[in-house]
Amino acid sequence: MADFADTRTSTAGLGMLRGTAQTAAASGACLVTVGGITVTARVVTGLTVTVGATLLLARFGSTYYVTAVVPPAPTATPTPPPPTDTPPPATGDTPPSPKPTVTTGTLTCVPTATSCYRDGSWRSDGDPVGSFDLFQGRYSGSSYGRNTGAAFYGSKPHTLSGATCTKATLKVKRLSAGDYSAQSATLRLISQTSRPSGAPTLNESTSGPALKIGDSTTFTLPTSWGQALIDGTRGGIGISISSDAPYIQLAGRGSWSAAMTVTLSWRRSS
Repeated sequence: MADFADTRTSTAGLGMLRGTAQTAAASGACLVTVGGITVTARVVTGLTVTVGATLLLARFGSTYYVTAVVPPAPTATPTPPPPTDTPPPATGDTPPSPKPTVTTGTLTCVPTATSCYRDGSWRSDGDPVGSFDLFQGRYSGSSYGRNTGAAFYGSKPHTLSGATCTKATLKVKRLSAGDYSAQSATLRLISQTSRPSGAPTLNESTSGPALKIGDSTTFTLPTSWGQALIDGTRGGIGISISSDAPYIQLAGRGSWSAAMTVTLSWRRSS
């Protein structure tokens, strides 16, 4: 009985058995040895039975039915599936490009020099030429010419070459020259990255923040200005107007350590 006792499940009137074919199937039946007893079993239509084959049988009452032939054990170990990291077979389609890596950051650019140009030369009647305050316009009744203040940033902004500017800010502080009431300097982009021997080359303009004497702020510049500094097409920021007023004085490096500091926010894809 050991041949089938561990493989049989039973319900009322039903037994699932395992046996050995003693004859091939003929006329829809064959002889099968089950638990040491040879019985006649009906064979499911279309099932091929050979002598010695291991069979699965179902028993209904006293009648046995051959339902399946148990296949022999494999003669070779099945081939394992390919590793999960094996690339899929080529289909001829071009794979999509990988998503770019986006890097972001900020760069703080302290001016290498702050200066003021007037009457064909750079002023040195106060702080040294390279740390002078920035003036705009002409002092009322003065015989001197109009002032143009300038801050230069050297090559530092250009270290971001290839990056995209997402924001640019400028720290400014108004000092004692001119009316006490809030006044706006006219900001200009300058071509040079360092103080030239002659007048600075002035380009784009925008109205700066309205400040009373003693006020300071961080002003948001046009993003295109920050991009121009990064690309190296512009190198400085100044204040200048074509008329005498408003006469304004902004702090230079000698008066305020944060004077005219530019902060560039940027992103880069690779």
